[in-house]
Amino acid sequence: MPTYIAFLRAINLGATRKFAKAAIVRACEEAGFTDVEAYINSGNVKVTTSLRSPAKVEAAMETAFAQEAGFDVPTVALTQKELREIAADAVELGEGHDGRYYVSLLKRKPSAAAVKKLDAAGKEGERAVVRGRGAHLLLGEDYHTAKLSNAVVEKHLGVATNRNLNVIRTLAQKWGG
Repeated sequence: MPTYIAFLRAINLGATRKFAKAAIVRACEEAGFTDVEAYINSGNVKVTTSLRSPAKVEAAMETAFAQEAGFDVPTVALTQKELREIAADAVELGEGHDGRYYVSLLKRKPSAAAVKKLDAAGKEGERAVVRGRGAHLLLGEDYHTAKLSNAVVEKHLGVATNRNLNVIRTLAQKWGG
């Protein structure tokens, strides 16, 4: 059975959007996923399932998470191969980059026209590189003043969730197969 790595967006924000790691695991298991593991409490989950596409995994998880958490939890599910490719792209693209590095993981592969719009959204010293379902954000030293963010990625490319480079590398090593 295939293994997927799922990334949850917008959890544990404020007092009303708490979704603990144990509740995430429970919701996955109750939805029929097996070999469920969670990494840190920011919504990174590995599951095994008989479902054969990331879109089906996302739909099943989103239904289970809404029931468990009481609010919508947009989810991006990647195959192990996709996660390894995104991590490899990050190594290549980040070579020589001294600033902050984040990857927005995309629910769907974007069109070329949408990617062009994102390319124009950054300020000097920032760039976005889209490969497959990874939008690599190479920023300056201060994330909080960056013009490129996950919100900007979503505006141009659709649902996405953002992780720093360290999380991407760690999960690719831990769960990338």
